[in-house]
Amino acid sequence: MKIYDAENHILGRFASIIAKSLLKGEKIVIVNSEKAVLSGNPESKVEFYFERIRRGDPIHGPFFPKQPNEILRRTVRGMLPWDRTKGREAFKNLKVYVGVPEEFKNKTFEKIAVADASRLKTKYITLEEISFAVGGKK
Repeated sequence: MKIYDAENHILGRFASIIAKSLLKGEKIVIVNSEKAVLSGNPESKVEFYFERIRRGDPIHGPFFPKQPNEILRRTVRGMLPWDRTKGREAFKNLKVYVGVPEEFKNKTFEKIAVADASRLKTKYITLEEISFAVGGKK
């Protein structure tokens, strides 16, 4: 089982690497999901996620999550072959948490160098800020 820290990682690059690892059969835990970063204009990113939530019928769906851990899970799910058995089985091996749970406090977390957002020169917004903007609870 691998434990990744999503803090200061670009969401799309991070999720694509996680999806490839899941398809190889690895069990993955992601902590600090609320600190993942989306690069680009913050207002347009909020509008993009807001439209995903407003899309469809409130009773029949489609439903889109508002919590940061569920947004990250949904992003990874979009990179898996969800319509096939191997994609659904791989998705079951993913656990995503907001913050760091007690059971993982003393463990070492892995980072992904390709997805590191510390060298970003553009504007960005975190998943926590997007979640609050679209109506997620604290």
